[in-house]
Amino acid sequence: MTAVEASEVATVSPEGDDSGGVLSRAHRALTVGIVSVVLVIAFEATAVGTAMPVAARDLDGIALYAFAFSGYFTTSLFGMVLAGQLSDRGGPLTSLASGIGAFAAGLLLSGTAGGMWTFILGRAVQGLGGGLVIVALYVVVGRAYPQRLRPAIMAAFAAAWVVPSVVGPLAAGAVTEHLGWRWVFIGIPALVGVPLALALPQIRRRASGPARAGARAPLDRRRIRLAFGIALGAGLLQYAAQDLRPLSLVPAAAGAALLVPAVRGLLPRGTCRAARGLPSVVLLRGVSAGAFIAAESFVPLMLVTQRGLSPTLAGLSLAAGGGTWALGSWVQARPRVEPYRDRLMFLGMLLVAAAVAAAPSVLIPAVPVWTVAVAWGFGCFGMGLVLASTSVLLLQLSAPEEAGANSAALQISDALSNVLLLALGGAAFAALGGGAVADAATVATSGAHPSHPAAFAAVFLPMAGVALLGAWVTTRLREPAGTG
Repeated sequence: MTAVEASEVATVSPEGDDSGGVLSRAHRALTVGIVSVVLVIAFEATAVGTAMPVAARDLDGIALYAFAFSGYFTTSLFGMVLAGQLSDRGGPLTSLASGIGAFAAGLLLSGTAGGMWTFILGRAVQGLGGGLVIVALYVVVGRAYPQRLRPAIMAAFAAAWVVPSVVGPLAAGAVTEHLGWRWVFIGIPALVGVPLALALPQIRRRASGPARAGARAPLDRRRIRLAFGIALGAGLLQYAAQDLRPLSLVPAAAGAALLVPAVRGLLPRGTCRAARGLPSVVLLRGVSAGAFIAAESFVPLMLVTQRGLSPTLAGLSLAAGGGTWALGSWVQARPRVEPYRDRLMFLGMLLVAAAVAAAPSVLIPAVPVWTVAVAWGFGCFGMGLVLASTSVLLLQLSAPEEAGANSAALQISDALSNVLLLALGGAAFAALGGGAVADAATVATSGAHPSHPAAFAAVFLPMAGVALLGAWVTTRLREPAGTG
């Protein structure tokens, strides 16, 4: 089956009615339901990040602060592969329902934790659920929406981050101050009921079952083993990056030994060498997301320690990016820009590279602090163009029975790149006088003992280079004309 034939099969609506938009009668309930799921995830991401330093301090776990983030990402890698297997075998319903349940259970476990390791365990359970959910959502889009509506639903996913990116930090800060950080974690699961009630019945009716009649197959145990290897390997590398002693080479070597074969087995062949077509789409997702997130993680810390902003103001300096990100996603969803999608993605990566390179300019006292907010707004616009487009291209290039595995590969590339580039950035930051990640968290909440400016430059400038590499990858997203 060719990619064109596959896309034509994937665009057939289960109900036989593809008229109207994503909010037409045929799609309205499903659209509201799955966008609500993204909204809950977005609110969690922005709110929990605000409460995390206080939680770690209260649990005497500042030294383990980084693991509260890496624990989420490493287990989400396993969840993504498992979700791809479950979705291709029997549809996305089981993965989505169990993922939302695990996501809520992890939040409750962290919110009631009596010690830091229990808190980290909760984050790990939450990451497993998040991995199950995000891949299932992509499979739902591929099965339940015709091809012409997929850019619009991806834009809706991006728009669902706008309000949480602005309201989340403020709401979480107020709850943490007046009720305590635990209520940030405990309160979010109450929001899960509405997405479940709206989405699950529609998914059961429109996107359940194997991709093809009679195509149900047993789980690929080899891929499950590789998923475990990629999660454990990423965790070991993250641990080694936080400890710059020579002894840390041992877990680093073990992590690499697990990671290399797992990556080769779970990502499309040719991903690491940017082979044309689907492999480059998957690679671009990782390159763009990893470079941007690794840089963004250090922006509030830089503004607090180098320019004296409060943590709340430093976080809010990035809030406008939610709106420009949604705008970029909206632009790529316009039907008339479809012939120019590759060019838009190239432009998007140039904007990301420029924003990341411009951010450390505020280390110079004469540069206004608002420069970061302006630069990040353009960078988020670029990310909106790129990330939503990678999702659209992946579904175009995937046969229906491969949508789950390929969606999992896209998300694995995203999460793995986040882990590795965050580890690389953290190691460079510590090596040049920034201090350990745990100490950085303490600095971010107290404003004392600024880090050396060169430590921040060592994070941002290499990530700008990675983004430029992504601009080159955008030239390899499609097969040359006349092939295939």
